Amino acid sequence: MRPIIFSKMDFSHSSLFGYIEDLQELTIIERPVRRSLKTPEEIERLTVDEELSDIERAVYLLSSGQDIQGTSVVANLPVLMRQNPAETLRRVLPKIREVLHVAGVEMQLTAAVSFLTVLQEESVSIHTYSHSFLHIILQNLEHRDAGVSNAWLETLLAVIEALPKETVRHEILNPLVSKAQLSQTLQSRLISCKIMGKVANKFEAHIIKREVLPLVKSLCQDVEYEVRTCMCRQLEHVAQGIGTELTKTVVLPELVELARDEGSSVRLAAFETLVNLLDIQTVLPLVKSFCEKSFKADESILVSLSFHLGKLCNGLYGIFTPEQHLRFLEFYKKLSTLGLQQENGHNDNQLHLQTLEQEKKYMSVRKNCAYNFPAMIVFVDPKNFHLELYSVFFCLCHDPEVPVRYTMAISFFEVAKLLNSDVYTIHKELVALLQDESLEVLDALVGHLPEILELMTNGGENNGSESKLLSIPDLIPALTTAEQRAATSLKWRTHEKLLQKYACLPHIISSDQIYYRFLHRMLTIIVTNNVLPVQKAAARTLCVYLRYNRKQEQRHEVIQKLIEQLGQGKSYWNRLRFLDTCEFIMELFSKSFFCKYFFLPVLELTHDPVANVRMKLCCLLPKVKSTLKIPTDKHLLQQLELSIRKLLCQEKDKDVLTIVKRTVLELDRMEISVDAFQKRFYKNDLLDQEKERQEHLLLEMEQLEKEKQKNEGRSTNINDKIFEKKRRDSKTSSVLTKSINLSVSGSSSGTSAGKEEKKSKLVRSQSFSTQVLHPKYSNIDKCPNKSSATGYTSSISGMGKSCMLSFSDDSFRTHSAGNSGNAAFPSSSARNLFNSADQKNNGNKESQSRRMSM
Repeated sequence: MRPIIFSKMDFSHSSLFGYIEDLQELTIIERPVRRSLKTPEEIERLTVDEELSDIERAVYLLSSGQDIQGTSVVANLPVLMRQNPAETLRRVLPKIREVLHVAGVEMQLTAAVSFLTVLQEESVSIHTYSHSFLHIILQNLEHRDAGVSNAWLETLLAVIEALPKETVRHEILNPLVSKAQLSQTLQSRLISCKIMGKVANKFEAHIIKREVLPLVKSLCQDVEYEVRTCMCRQLEHVAQGIGTELTKTVVLPELVELARDEGSSVRLAAFETLVNLLDIQTVLPLVKSFCEKSFKADESILVSLSFHLGKLCNGLYGIFTPEQHLRFLEFYKKLSTLGLQQENGHNDNQLHLQTLEQEKKYMSVRKNCAYNFPAMIVFVDPKNFHLELYSVFFCLCHDPEVPVRYTMAISFFEVAKLLNSDVYTIHKELVALLQDESLEVLDALVGHLPEILELMTNGGENNGSESKLLSIPDLIPALTTAEQRAATSLKWRTHEKLLQKYACLPHIISSDQIYYRFLHRMLTIIVTNNVLPVQKAAARTLCVYLRYNRKQEQRHEVIQKLIEQLGQGKSYWNRLRFLDTCEFIMELFSKSFFCKYFFLPVLELTHDPVANVRMKLCCLLPKVKSTLKIPTDKHLLQQLELSIRKLLCQEKDKDVLTIVKRTVLELDRMEISVDAFQKRFYKNDLLDQEKERQEHLLLEMEQLEKEKQKNEGRSTNINDKIFEKKRRDSKTSSVLTKSINLSVSGSSSGTSAGKEEKKSKLVRSQSFSTQVLHPKYSNIDKCPNKSSATGYTSSISGMGKSCMLSFSDDSFRTHSAGNSGNAAFPSSSARNLFNSADQKNNGNKESQSRRMSM
């Protein structure tokens, strides 16, 4: 490729003039083309007198109009039948009948649809319809175009259901005898087969036996395999019409013969018909033997067999021996890995280089195995899933072809429901599908993701809490990875769907996990994403997370970020999203919550410099006003009225001003609810009261958790102190014993023991008193013997501080603390401790000096 040299381009006046001339020539050439689209003569021919009635115009267009005009008349036939059925049948329908003889494909297809619409709308009686329309349908049934013929056939089959028996017998069944003969065309015999299946359910069994079954046998033995295949697929409907006895004697022998046919399509049709006739008990042994033969030799029906295998296994379950049960199960396992490499890492010796068609067929077989997997779980019993089918489940979930994994993702919820208490065994496969490289697989899995996650975490009675907790750490990274992959792709609908389903997470994982792993991510999506549905989905999910957050500090932080980054953001797009978020807040939270945190920030947007923001705010104001309660929110109502007055007076944009005026009228008609319940607002007030009760319950739960943590920390500190005191008391007593033995020899053992007990009591009193002393007396640890006392006193003083904090917290507890019953030291005991400390404080100096002398 040569580089383009821009320096050679000539921008002189002469060259530009030459370019202009070329453009003028192009326009001169183009003008005649535009004029030649419709000549004046054609326009004259297409013009219709406006004073003509609908019937007259239709007759005129069918007589002398063009094809496109005639097609429009045929398409408008149902309307004409509703308006004036008598005149339409007398004048328009005969013209349509004449035109259809020479009409093109488009008009023929339109006529077939219009005739069917007239039948469905019941514009005329069925007798009139059969007299006027049926002959036209039968005349065009064997049109040379296959699409047109099928369209008229579908119309005829729908008409047969509505026609009376005698009309069907004389107008359709009697001519069918000649149409089904070998001397007729292939198209005629194929049409006869489909009509046979529809007519079989219309008459009694003896009429079918006498007039229909001979034709059925003849068509089943036709020389063309297309006819045999078509008739074989209609045998199911024939069997339903003639009953069980005749099916055994007439239909089953034909099916057995067709199952051995030389044409693979005929054998496939016979197999599918046998599967659909499983309700007849006599068919079961025949189906079983047929399947066993097809296992060995016939690959032509492999795809169909894999598709119906689940239905077969459950239908034949009652007559299976254990060996046959195992054989069908093993056959399913082989089909589920058909075309893949063997476990030893190389291809099977019998399988050479596979063609593209073979690979496609094998992929279809594995896809059908994935489709039938829930049925196979029922077949082997969910209790035996891990032993019999888990390896198959693993292979299908990790199949190299996307359609197979897609099918497994769709059926994953059904599998989870069937496993019930053993659902935790497929947790790794859920993680693998969430992290799948194909977004189609993720999109299929997301449909039932909330139900699947709920089963995973609360799965069964046998699944203990420990295993649930162990499964969650793997699950959360998979969920975050899935969201990030959807965010980086161009498939925003999958991303939107995923964010909507993630609103279930508060019922699955803890509030802290949501806060640190998902909540801030939702806020980032709202601020940075460019797709509006995705932003709205993230905003609603964020509001759900905020609704179930159990820590007030985190809630306040999120609310502050929403107001600062969205409500007061630099981009008007973020401010619009703030209003969307406020709508979700009003939907999910109580009125008092919205008024407390978001009412005034919303009203601040009345001064927004962008007209679109003010316009959206005006549309939101009626909902904002509905959150107010009088007289509690009287000051907020005044702020709202003041903001509306400012908008009316200062607004310069015409569109915004129009919406403001309309909003003012709507606000005037609104009635504000009061604090007490009213009959007209009873349901809404009751719902709002329930939301408010749940919000207060979350606050109380948070308070109880804090108190529980404090109590646990206090009990831990006290246990540590007791252990430390015992250890030091024993150490001190041993030191005192040694010193007394050295200084006072020959003293009695009783005296030394009494002194040791007295010294240990003094040490206990001192150590306990240092824990409850006021901080200004805490310098008691200034003793000369630093090596022995410094570490001790510092640790005690530290524990004393923690005890003082816990005791002081007790004095500020609300009424909820009384209900917990978990406090280690009530406030009265704290006072007693302080009193005892004051009483013992007087003897501290003497004990301290005595200890120092020792």
